[in-house]
Amino acid sequence: MSLAARSIEAPSLPRAGASPLAIGLALAGVYLIWGSTYLGIRVTLETMPPLLMGAFRFLVAGALLFAWAARRGPWRQDRLGWRQWLGTFLVGAALLFMGNGGVILAERTVPSGVVALVIATVPLWMALIARVGFGQRLRPLAILGLTLGFGGVALLLGSPGSGRIDPLGAAIAVVAPVFWAVGSVYSRRVSLPSRPLVATAMQMLCAGGLYLVAGVAAGELGRVHLSRVSGASALALAYLIIFGSLVGYSAYTWLLRVAPLSLVSTYAYVNPIVAVTLGWLILAEPVTIRTVAAGAIILTAVALIVTARFRPAAPAHR
Repeated sequence: MSLAARSIEAPSLPRAGASPLAIGLALAGVYLIWGSTYLGIRVTLETMPPLLMGAFRFLVAGALLFAWAARRGPWRQDRLGWRQWLGTFLVGAALLFMGNGGVILAERTVPSGVVALVIATVPLWMALIARVGFGQRLRPLAILGLTLGFGGVALLLGSPGSGRIDPLGAAIAVVAPVFWAVGSVYSRRVSLPSRPLVATAMQMLCAGGLYLVAGVAAGELGRVHLSRVSGASALALAYLIIFGSLVGYSAYTWLLRVAPLSLVSTYAYVNPIVAVTLGWLILAEPVTIRTVAAGAIILTAVALIVTARFRPAAPAHR
């Protein structure tokens, strides 16, 4: 989930030369990999402390990506002064530390599929921030999407019954996409390195440092026992580093360059379906009628928001 939310806002132009098969494979990779990271996080939490797990994931992934990006392209074009480091620190703190950290903490008590459905509301929060913070006029479809989306979240998390969601975990899950949206909007208004992979690597390193400080402050070092880390958790962490943070994001950035943005943005309502399905199949997470109904409402709202953003404006009369 690193900088995925940017695709709702960032401009992109299709580029000739990419085959439909390659685009389809890359898009399928983003669907499956990013949708499965919720499962991977839940498995790591079985035997690993959450904050130090996040620190290890992003420090390793950021270091590998930074070293790889340094050997490709015109390195001197990326002026890595204090402005760039400050910008990447703030964006990384919002997206990867507060946003992704919220996912990690919420999944301790909330099913991974439910968390994925709540995180899918990122486009809704971005539209709301654009309206409240920048005075951007919302189309009727976007207003309808906001109403449906937040109603779906209320149905998913607020109804009493045997399948009631943990209140604290639910609150963390709701706050996490807000930080994703804020970080995504802010990233378009701050000085960042010119190459996206360099900027992403720096954001991972900064977020990893924040996770490390937070983990030490929370006393997680005393709860680290390598002998108690299961093989499943270790494999899940390796999967998050290699596929979730490196392969998935590389495929995503390539798609932004060669595929229509409206097509790339479909990840926003496919990932939750993958996450809910994997949580049900592998972790035996319950999928109730309420979850299905609320999920359908939320994904419909996301589709309305995305459609409203990509619908061309009516031509002005002379």
